[in-house]
Amino acid sequence: MKKVSVLGCGWFGFAFAKALVARGYSVNGSTTTEIKLTTLVDAQIVPYLVNFTTAKIEADPSFFECDALFICIPPKRNSTELQDYPAKIKSIIAAAKGKTAQIVLISSTSVFADENQLVNEESTTCPDTDSGKVVVAAEEILSAGCPNSTIIRFAGLIGPDRNPGRFFAGKTGVPNGLAPVNLIHQTDAVGIAIRLLEKQAFGRIYHACSPTHSAKMDFYMEAAKASGLAIPEFIAEKKNWKIVESLNVPKYLDYDFEVGI
Repeated sequence: MKKVSVLGCGWFGFAFAKALVARGYSVNGSTTTEIKLTTLVDAQIVPYLVNFTTAKIEADPSFFECDALFICIPPKRNSTELQDYPAKIKSIIAAAKGKTAQIVLISSTSVFADENQLVNEESTTCPDTDSGKVVVAAEEILSAGCPNSTIIRFAGLIGPDRNPGRFFAGKTGVPNGLAPVNLIHQTDAVGIAIRLLEKQAFGRIYHACSPTHSAKMDFYMEAAKASGLAIPEFIAEKKNWKIVESLNVPKYLDYDFEVGI
């Protein structure tokens, strides 16, 4: 498997595409704005201008002619387009049907509410946010239309330009300070996606989350301190929480996390 298409070269997708190029893959990358095409070219990514609505895809069909298609377009939160997300995923799947061998949807652990329990790939989804609900709907559309598809659910993403020290810097009385965090660094997010390709371990759901879960107050206070920012103050309580566990990442990908949380 040497040709991969990355639909959505945003914060994760662009880092992933560049890592694939560095490993010798031929990579198609998409953007919705012409100005970003040059950025893709400079990174040795074959550039495509792709725009899609709930009704159709505007793209050169050759973009979808690949060994694996990674759909890296999260729903637009707090947007009037949020509810359109499942329909967009459906139109993308239709455009890719018969052109690619594998479809991988980058999803989110927001498909689980904080219900004071451990959740893994075998747990029943239970979203309590609008964005979580549309993500579940998108997953169901993909699973119904492509039975051998793959879903990677990322926990909260941190890394370059997403400094966790800024999240609560200087705030006081932040609730739920003893709740465990569920996060993953961009390095490991990219690493898991690459390992999936290397292992050809398609057709499953994967939870991509650091196996270590520091208390919210410990993690964010240390992150603020390390960044030279005002240290936040938390309430030492544990109310609504969840722990995201992965059964399939260690079992099928044999992946060792590089960044502890």
